[in-house]
This record gives sequence, C-alpha cells and structure tokens, in this order.
Amino acid sequence: MSANDLSGTTAIVTGASRGFGRGTAVALHAAGAHVVGIARDRAPLDELRAELGDAFTPVAADAADPVAAGHLIDTYQPRVLVLNAGVSPLSRPLHEHTWETFSRPWDVDVRHAFHWTREALLRPLPPGSAVVALSSGAALQGSPLSGGYAGAKATIRFLTAYAADESERARLGIRFTAVLPQLTPATGLGAAAVAAYAARAGMDVEAFLKDRGPALTPEQAGAAITTLIGDPGHDQRAYLLTAAGLRPLN
Repeated sequence: MSANDLSGTTAIVTGASRGFGRGTAVALHAAGAHVVGIARDRAPLDELRAELGDAFTPVAADAADPVAAGHLIDTYQPRVLVLNAGVSPLSRPLHEHTWETFSRPWDVDVRHAFHWTREALLRPLPPGSAVVALSSGAALQGSPLSGGYAGAKATIRFLTAYAADESERARLGIRFTAVLPQLTPATGLGAAAVAAYAARAGMDVEAFLKDRGPALTPEQAGAAITTLIGDPGHDQRAYLLTAAGLRPLN
C-alpha cells in the first residue's frame, strides 16, 4: 500500500462521524480507499456520504459490540482498520466519580479495541494489512479529570503491542500500531477536556493553551494516519501524534 494511492483497498474506520475518525475517513478516501464509516448516529455519517460519494459506506452500529465487529469484517473484508471509537469521559476529579463513570472508557474504548483487534487476528486480515488503534497522549501523562480514561488508553496501547507480537509469531504480516494524539481543542472530546483543565487551573482556555504550541487538527491527524497506513516503513509499535506529525515511542 502507498499513502498516496490506496485504490482497491477497503478501510473500516470506527467513530467516523466526528473528530479524528472523520478526519481519517476523509484522508483515506482522498487516497483512493473505499471507506466504511461506523458510528452510532447515522445522521452525520449520511452527511459524510453526501460529501464523499459512493466510495464511502455509512454503517450505524455500536463499535463495541463483538457481533458487529465480526460481522462487518466478514462483510467488507478490509485491509485497513482504524479503531477510533470511544466515549467522551466525564470531566470530574477522582472523588466525584462513581465506579460506573470512572470505568466507562474501559467499557467502550478498550472493549471496542479488544473485539476488533481479536477479529483481525482470528480471521485473519490479509498479509500487508494495517490496524491502527487510537490511544491518547493521556496514556503517557495521566488525566486526573477523566476517570479511567488515561488507563484505558494505556491499555489500548498495550493491547495493540500484544497483537503485533501475535501477528509476528503467526507470521500473519498484519501491522498493528497505536497512535497517541496530543490533547487538542479541535475535537469535541478535546475541547471539553481543555475547558475542564483550564477551569481547574483557574485560567481561561486561551491562556491555558498559550504555551502548548499549535493544536492538532482532525485533518492533520487523518493525513498522518493515512501516511502511516500506506508506508510499511512506519513499523514502530506506537507513535505520539502532534501538529508536527508522528514521533515514534519506545
């Protein structure tokens, strides 16, 4: 696969209706892939279909449902999976969470990544396929206002590395990569987190962001993920993603 030409490739993107998932769906489409976009809400997927045309297939489904994961991989036989679906965490300090709100990212983000990764290995996807799982920069630095979010995203990174090991052991030729985007106000989830952390620091959002550098956009994320998918030379297990691009993580 080449990042500039994914013609003939089918890509499934979970959480494709907004944020990094939408940016990635658009970038993969521009590179020639047929993109199957998955989200719970059909309306924004239909809007994306109107924008991208017949090379985008909208599917309203729960990405954390193991039946959906197996069924959609069997139906569309993708060579690319971008696992982006996740819940927006409740922005509260630890003692204001219940176990249910604290663990919600595990019930959605980790569960979803587990099911799709497992199905990619079980089928298995064809040699040369790529699976990219969206983790978070919070996995490196923690996130004290988001309950179990940082731990869930760290687990997605571990899970992806475990899958890469299994692919190598079985000589499947499937590339598994975790991408850890930095905190950004350019997505709905990120904007809520930025506002919460700014308030915690007693600052307005503009002041909070002043020294953080350029904000990562969904378009930049989509372009970087598409480049990673199309270039087998991007063979590290995990990358930090900022507005400056991808940086390998040890």
